[in-house]
Amino acid sequence: MDVASATAAQPGAPPDSPGRAAGAGGAGSMDYDSFLRLLIAQMKNQDPLNPMDPSEQVAQLATFSMVEQAIMTNKKLDGLLSATSLAQASDLIGRTATSADGAISGEITGVRLTDQGPLATLSGGETLLVGPGVRLG
Repeated sequence: MDVASATAAQPGAPPDSPGRAAGAGGAGSMDYDSFLRLLIAQMKNQDPLNPMDPSEQVAQLATFSMVEQAIMTNKKLDGLLSATSLAQASDLIGRTATSADGAISGEITGVRLTDQGPLATLSGGETLLVGPGVRLG
């Protein structure tokens, strides 16, 4: 069975239909939904006179199971990372922070987590990204 023919877009199908094998991640990446769509498309389009080898099908299902387990592991790791970040951020409240150049200093009254790291709100209303060079007292 030709994988390209199994994943070719159906006429009138939306862009995110089973015809797209690579998913939103681009060439070379495959997420859970893309893998499932590919497997279903392959099973739907196989030649009934020359079906898929049963051992190949079992290997694909095992791969599907491994992908599912990896996704679940990633979700749990993301949750653990979030919990750790929140715990570390709460430990900053009440401490004194000074920027690397000494221009901003004050007691941390609140913390917001951002993509760049914890963003501390100081008692004077200033904000300071807590990262390398910031002194905590």
